[in-house]
Amino acid sequence: MFPLHDDTQRMHGRPYLNYGMIAINVIVFIWQASYTGFFSDQRAVEDMFLTYGAVPNKIFNDFPASAPTILTSMFMHGGIVHIIGNMIFLFVFGDNIEDRFGRIKYVLIYIGWGAVAALAHSAYAVSTGEDGIPAVGASGAISGILGAYLVMYPRAKIFTVIMAFFLYTVRIPVLIYIPFWFVLQVILALIGQLGPAGEAGVAYFAHIGGFAAGAATGLAWRALPDSMKYKEGIAAGGGGAKPMFRNPMMRRARPRIEDVAPATPEVIEGPDYYEIIAEIRGVSDPSDISASYDANSRQVRIVARGSRKYEMSAKLPDTAVSPVVKYIQYLNGIARIRLTK
Repeated sequence: MFPLHDDTQRMHGRPYLNYGMIAINVIVFIWQASYTGFFSDQRAVEDMFLTYGAVPNKIFNDFPASAPTILTSMFMHGGIVHIIGNMIFLFVFGDNIEDRFGRIKYVLIYIGWGAVAALAHSAYAVSTGEDGIPAVGASGAISGILGAYLVMYPRAKIFTVIMAFFLYTVRIPVLIYIPFWFVLQVILALIGQLGPAGEAGVAYFAHIGGFAAGAATGLAWRALPDSMKYKEGIAAGGGGAKPMFRNPMMRRARPRIEDVAPATPEVIEGPDYYEIIAEIRGVSDPSDISASYDANSRQVRIVARGSRKYEMSAKLPDTAVSPVVKYIQYLNGIARIRLTK
């Protein structure tokens, strides 16, 4: 079961940083294959992984001298299947995390997730006496991406290839896909298949640690006030966060996202309700949308906070008398706001 792509739209163009990280992983893997004769020279393989991999006993006993290996281990892989699987997940899920955080924050947080994953694996390996075997791979940091994606895009669906006698594709809600993946990691870790020291050669506790760090980051980000996430100068745009010291003459000036005028909402009157249909892009959850009725102007004020910020009004008929917002639904960029008459 492999993901192909998701249905979450990016707001800020192509994810060039995510592409760049995939390219770095591929380039490093080509160097690994060249250095080890495509992993046929066992002595070269062992020397390479002991030098650049995250060795648990070195992580704890030789810190900070061993700190660089936490970073280098994130871009190394143990074989062609290892890197292909990791890069598929990075390609499918990483672009939207870059889109949400911006490039600078994304790369820093990505490295942070990888570091947490390496420490989680190292702590477990040391406790079980398997502390001399190096761990490599981007899966710890990518697990952080999955954790953040689950929190930030809970309504997304993942187009997935399933191989069972024949190939077919299905759309799986992310609320099923990622939790299923995480539970599988926990089960495999609990039955003792920890790697690379274990029989399966997979560091499941690195996946668990990275995922927990990513989910915590996503929850913390959602809890931050909009004034911190979207203030002028670091608002995400053009594919990522723009540093405040950026020279404005380097590119043509573009209108800020907040300045883009939204389409006028449509108001539908039913027997005992009003329904407002509004196009709102860049919102991941209905909780990011609020609506309130102003009796003086007979207008419903709609405010949305997400990758884009919207403020719009919808005029209700003159017959409206103190309508109350019943619920707000959001799907694929369209908000449906139901009010009782």
